[in-house]
Amino acid sequence: MPQLPAPAYPAEVRARLEADAKEVIARYPGSRSALLPLLHLVQAEEGYVSRTGMAFCAELLGLTTAEVTAVATFYTMYRRRPSGDYQVGVCTNTLCAVMGGDAIFDRLKEHLGVGNDETTEDGKITLEHIECNAACDFAPVVMVNWEFFDNQTPESATRLVDDLLAGRTVEPTRGAPLCSYKETARILAGFPDERPGAVEASGGAGPASLAGLRLARGEEPHPRVVAPRGESPHGESGPADTPQGRRPAAGPAAEEGA
Repeated sequence: MPQLPAPAYPAEVRARLEADAKEVIARYPGSRSALLPLLHLVQAEEGYVSRTGMAFCAELLGLTTAEVTAVATFYTMYRRRPSGDYQVGVCTNTLCAVMGGDAIFDRLKEHLGVGNDETTEDGKITLEHIECNAACDFAPVVMVNWEFFDNQTPESATRLVDDLLAGRTVEPTRGAPLCSYKETARILAGFPDERPGAVEASGGAGPASLAGLRLARGEEPHPRVVAPRGESPHGESGPADTPQGRRPAAGPAAEEGA
């Protein structure tokens, strides 16, 4: 059945969004180039890209709602329905999958009682499997609101989501401190992250990613960066802490289970 026209934003919400949108549009020589950040902007308002948000973007950019919908449905970072405060994504692409990503995803589905792209009843966590996030040297990787949690196992990932559900502080392995999904969307729209120390926090590539660069520069070979199966990365014999022979990254969840 045909849908009724999307309802408009309340006047005060529209005035605030319009001021932000004009700031974004002014950054581009062609206004339609601002569509991607504007979709993040409306997602920051409602937690997903609603029909109201798409109509708003179309009006300000002189596009049709069909053109906006085509973009919003193409990119997976745009949610099409309400989602949780924390978007928990498990990489199930090739390397992460064989290193344990599929097992992590199956464990979290069972533990949270949700399927792919579904949200817990309390509205806190939306679970989804995601494609490669260019962190293969930290596989298997879990992301929360696009921040990295590296070298995960089913057990550490379960502790991670339990911490999120309980409201405990969770720190990514690298990168900026964790914030809500709406706050993340506003940052992706191009507005500054004003949290103290957030901009300074960063995380670079791991040793395995940089091995080729070091060799190209003629630097001394780096020590082995991945321990053989059954041996910890510190050279100790015996069973390792993970099936991959590597310890999960340090963090609140890992320390709590230590």
